[in-house]
Amino acid sequence: MKIKVLASGSKGNCSIIETASTSLLIDIGITYQRLTKELEEMNQTIDDLDALLLTHSHNDHTNGLKVLLKKSNFKIYATSETLKELKEPIDEERIVLLEQNHTINNLKITTIKTSHDAKGSVGFILEEDASLVYITDTGYLNRKYFPLLTNKDIYYFESNHDEKMLMDGPYPYYLKQRIISDEGHLSNKTAASYLSKLIGDKTKYIILAHLSEHNNKEELAYRATKEALEETKYNPEIVVAKQNQALDMIEVKYDKINMYR
Repeated sequence: MKIKVLASGSKGNCSIIETASTSLLIDIGITYQRLTKELEEMNQTIDDLDALLLTHSHNDHTNGLKVLLKKSNFKIYATSETLKELKEPIDEERIVLLEQNHTINNLKITTIKTSHDAKGSVGFILEEDASLVYITDTGYLNRKYFPLLTNKDIYYFESNHDEKMLMDGPYPYYLKQRIISDEGHLSNKTAASYLSKLIGDKTKYIILAHLSEHNNKEELAYRATKEALEETKYNPEIVVAKQNQALDMIEVKYDKINMYR
């Protein structure tokens, strides 16, 4: 399983996931031009993609949808609530309503509800040749999902803000309250706490995502997670996703006897 994060932050979000059977997008908050440029660098085209999964309807996750719909013909996976909130109508035959479980080729997709001020917002657990948890834009994580989320190979996980930077910063009070609310975003401290409870001996990578441009710094997000993981016996690689620069491809694969290499 591979993940290439093309953009992550309040100005645009988009990732490409590849498995042995499937290649798909999660969110399309970047321009079609940038997407095709990134695909070219991977020796791929838009026709190599099997689907688009939408986490929610906010502009930083859907800004590129209008052009993408015109330039592609693959299926769009979204909740009914997200579809109602979108500015761009999608032809009915292209829509797959996200329910708890789906399969694309051999890729199993489990949908979990997230807590955000966008109706129908969700995260994903993707499983085929390895496993990946994809959680962004949520104020908290419901503990009922912990058994599903535990001990996966890769975690793409929101680490949006440093609490002190946010509260001492220039944002108006109402916006600060929105961000720290149960329908806002995960702080570095909260994300790190969740991750320390979820990771296991299979976990190889943690990608810290959706960092705030004004209320966070890469080193603060990294340090919070690193320190939290020191209380565990696990030591996965921690990577910080960026807004304006794609990350190198991250890959986890197993040989025929299911040993990581």
